[in-house]
Parts: sequence; C-alpha cells; structure tokens
Amino acid sequence: MKDTLKEYCRSLGIEYAGIAPAGPYAEFGDRWSRRLSLGHITGFEEREFERRIDARQTMPDAESVIVCLFPYFTGSNEAANLSKSSFSLDYHLIVKSKLEQIGQFMQSKIPGFEYMAYVDNGPLSDRHMAHLAGLGYFGINGHIITDQYGSYVFIGYIINNYHFEADKPQDKTCIQCGRCVLECPGCAILGDFDINPLRCRSYITQKKGELSEQEEDILKKSPLVFGCDICQDVCPHNRDVAHTPIAEFQQNIIRNLDYQELEEISNKEFLRRYRGRAFSWRGKAILIRNFKTIHKQKQSISAAAD
Repeated sequence: MKDTLKEYCRSLGIEYAGIAPAGPYAEFGDRWSRRLSLGHITGFEEREFERRIDARQTMPDAESVIVCLFPYFTGSNEAANLSKSSFSLDYHLIVKSKLEQIGQFMQSKIPGFEYMAYVDNGPLSDRHMAHLAGLGYFGINGHIITDQYGSYVFIGYIINNYHFEADKPQDKTCIQCGRCVLECPGCAILGDFDINPLRCRSYITQKKGELSEQEEDILKKSPLVFGCDICQDVCPHNRDVAHTPIAEFQQNIIRNLDYQELEEISNKEFLRRYRGRAFSWRGKAILIRNFKTIHKQKQSISAAAD
C-alpha cells in the first residue's frame, strides 16, 4: 500500500513523499522545550505542547503521518519585492488541494481510512516531520534541504489511521558553512540548527501593528515587502537547483507589488485583486507599512548623499 501511495503522489507531480511515525517525538520535544524557555516563539505555532509532539493528541487513532514536499523554485529575480514563496497563487491552497486528493485516493483504497491534512497550520512541526520521513536534512538555518530542489520546498502532511511503515531519516546535515548565519538581516540564525523567529525578517514582514526600531532596522536590509529569501539565496545547497515540476507554481506569477497601487485601492479592491495570494492574508495595511519602512531607508541614504 505504501508503494501505491507513493506512485499516486508521483502522478500528482509530488516526487518527495514519505512516512513519519505518529509520535511521540522526544527529540523535537526537547528542542521545543528549549525554544519555549527562551521565549523564541511567534504565536503562529501550536500552543498545546502535547499536540506539538504527538499526532495522537490530534487524531487519537493515528498510526502514521504521510509527508510531502512541494518544490516551488521558478528562478531568481533581483528586481522582485516579494519572496519566491509568494510568486504563485497561495501555496496553502495548492498544497492543501493536493493533500486532499491523496487522502481521498487512499480512502478509495483502504476501508475505514481517515485523515487530517495540514499545510503550515497543523499542530506538528512540518520540518521535523519531513526529516523523520526521510525527505531531507536540516540546514543550520532550520530549513529542510533536498538534493534536487535545495530548501525551496513547501511541506504538507497527513495524519492518518493506517499503519504505513515509517521511512528512515537521512543521517546528514548541511555543510555548515555559516553563510546564512552571517547574512541573516536579523541575526536570527543561532548556529545550532535553531533560530530565534522573533528576529526573522520574514516573520517581521507579517507581524501586525507598529514595528520597534530594531525590527525596522531589520526590515530595511532587504527590498522585499513580504517574506525573506536571504538565508536561502546565500546557501550553497541552493546553487543550480531544479525548477519546480508542479504546474501550479509555474503559473499566475507575480514578483512585484506597486506601492502607489496599494495606496490608491480600497481594502475590498485589494482582496478582489489579490485574494488567493500568500501575501494578502494580513491585508494591504501591513504591506504599505513595510513599503514605507523600506522607503524611509532610501530617503535617509538620499539625504546623506546630498
């Protein structure tokens, strides 16, 4: 049945599919406890500790977790002001649709098959699940890295009640060159395969409300108004990576937002134009705030030159 599952995933363009156990995940629990004690959390994560480290706390009869990677790289563009993960239609919608197809297919093959599919909004750690499923290895920036697509991959998983045999994690890490540590605009990468997400520029571009002076300084270090690609762009494992084979990530590409357009259109019009895009979930006000913060830096440089 595991071969049937992976063959079906390949038919959907999913080359990386594996199985993780249902838990509990003691190694991740130790790491998560340490992060909690340091206050290195954003509020986007699952709040209940037990649900974070054991799939059975979400689905009591869980027997395994199907994990899939979705490469999204479509090329670099120095003129972009959106992160590469935001170029296409919202990956949450694309990935969730494919996970649902997998779940429904398995229901047609296995009597009584039940599942719960997640992308970015589940209780478990996406990256730890991908590691346990043998799909990639960790970089010191916390990303999962694959040989073919580097770290430009989205992760989705399906908690289910069928006992698929778990795959084995890869026994390696990135080359630990330290470039991501040096280049991270917020010094968020700690060098021990963990990060302080509160200093991550990608998080700051999505944070609600006013930014602190320190957060503004971090934001000014890149022209991207949503997300951040720096730690991935400087990573040697991301040199000459393959472009995504998944059609949905190759279509409806937007690499830039226009500040003047955002200022002029209403919130309703913003949603009409950009609903279904990953960058739209916080609304246009956050994007305008980011534009203004980055533009403030340009103004100060211009004034100094004068």
